[in-house]
Amino acid sequence: MHSGNAPSAADAESALLTIARVGAVLSVGLNRPAKRNALNDGIMLAIRQCFTDIPADVGAVVIHGVGGHFSAGLDLSELRERDATEGLVHSQTWHRVFDLIQYCRVPVIAALQGAVIGGGLELACAAHIRVADPSAYFALPEGSRGIFVGGGGSVRLPRLIG
Repeated sequence: MHSGNAPSAADAESALLTIARVGAVLSVGLNRPAKRNALNDGIMLAIRQCFTDIPADVGAVVIHGVGGHFSAGLDLSELRERDATEGLVHSQTWHRVFDLIQYCRVPVIAALQGAVIGGGLELACAAHIRVADPSAYFALPEGSRGIFVGGGGSVRLPRLIG
């Protein structure tokens, strides 16, 4: 693990996250503020690595967005056509990342502000506790955009809100 924005030599993707320790709490920041912390394959791999390597003495994780937003969801500028196999693999990758959060051995708290949209909402739903600033707004617009809800949000969200 490392602190701040400095990536470790082993994980160049970590620049997409800020990671800091405060006692037994691991703070994980989505670090793409110019894109409202939109999620892409790189940030998903960085989250996977982070949640795979949580030190034994960490007692909780707080995941938040750097800047004024939690996450605007899928980075639509990186959206591309995928064949059925690629689409399945992509969806399974996102599911596995969100499962690492949902089934983490320590509590995961999502600190929400600004945009909590699409994949960002799915990420928040995977956390054990969600705390929202009054600026937070929520949407799952995939259906209206013809995009598959690929990270488990169509299951997690209804379980949370009934």
